[in-house]
Amino acid sequence: MNITDIKGTVQLSNGVNMPYLGLGVWRTNEGQEVIDAVKYALDAGYRHIDTATIYGNEEGVGTAIANHATDRKEVFITTKVWNADQGYDSTIKAFEASLDKLKTDYLDLYLIHWPVKGKYKETWRALETLYAEGRVKAIGVSNFLQHHLEDLMQSAKVIPMVDQLEFHPRLVQPKLLEFTRQHNIQHEAWSPLMQGQIFDIPELKELAQKYGVSVAQLVLRWDLQKGVVTIPKSIQQKRIADNAKLFGFNIEAVDMALIDGLDAATRVGPDPDNFNF
Repeated sequence: MNITDIKGTVQLSNGVNMPYLGLGVWRTNEGQEVIDAVKYALDAGYRHIDTATIYGNEEGVGTAIANHATDRKEVFITTKVWNADQGYDSTIKAFEASLDKLKTDYLDLYLIHWPVKGKYKETWRALETLYAEGRVKAIGVSNFLQHHLEDLMQSAKVIPMVDQLEFHPRLVQPKLLEFTRQHNIQHEAWSPLMQGQIFDIPELKELAQKYGVSVAQLVLRWDLQKGVVTIPKSIQQKRIADNAKLFGFNIEAVDMALIDGLDAATRVGPDPDNFNF
């Protein structure tokens, strides 16, 4: 990953350029709250917004983008098909509903939100259809571990271009990270700041002081230097802007290794092998 500035991108396996920094809107309320958050992000220079059907705020995201001076073509929009909508026909229908809410006629990235057993292969087939029709520029998955990817790839005509996973200093999953690299699947981090828990890790506080940055900036820069796309969530204008100030410093190799060493296989979200929703 060539790290340049807030609008920098990584090239996916199909040649599509995906901004490596985005705004996540999980648990951001529909209506003015999400509209403001997306506006703050676009004003700050972000060009990647990540939402999902289950977040219930696609309409607000679409309104914010439609009303902003930034051209739609400059904004990379990701959403995800929810578990209850999985299956071939129901995924196509869910995609149509998402397009309507987002006020757009195409998506930049469409993801399977969770690997629902017995359904994700048919869901993937629907994503392949949408991709072949040119209605989405890239397709991928979320919360797929290595065995899920291997199973899907046995029948897939198109290899997922992205896998969005819980990724932070306490959950690095180096073998999975290496697997996605080997198969040219772009790793993407959700909950990169551990829902605020990173601020309680002493080693990160010390390193942040060394580089003269915040703990959040340190960890988000670590993501990028690991080659991982990152989508921190905030609704506060200053924090959204601060989370993008990642380009005036470089974490030394010894400190990258130190952060890697904080891995404790600890999740703040559900286990992809053990979820029931």
